[in-house]
Amino acid sequence: MTATEFFEAKIQSTFSPMDCMSEIEKKPDDYIVIDVRNAPAHIRKEKIRGALEIAQVNLENSLHLLDKNKTIIVYCWESWCNLGAKSAITLIKHGYTVKELGGGIAAWNTLNLPTEQL
Repeated sequence: MTATEFFEAKIQSTFSPMDCMSEIEKKPDDYIVIDVRNAPAHIRKEKIRGALEIAQVNLENSLHLLDKNKTIIVYCWESWCNLGAKSAITLIKHGYTVKELGGGIAAWNTLNLPTEQL
């Protein structure tokens, strides 16, 4: 894989917070956002407004809740967390179209994008 191919694949499989928000606003019925953090609500405290809460450890058992006709956007804590990537692999193996939110909830919050309390 060349460097160009790597970065093209990265762009195709991730969303920046602003791009994600923009796409959801344009086509809200085309996406499902999932908070895949493996932590209780009192630790997570908030989530992206409208996101489903399906911990990465429970994702495989919750696939029946997801529509394969929609793009699934997964997110976790921040750039050092790999729960989003692990979740994306699980979903892709089961035939879903997936994007990972770059920077997780931390990047979303840095930009003051809409959240809701847990």
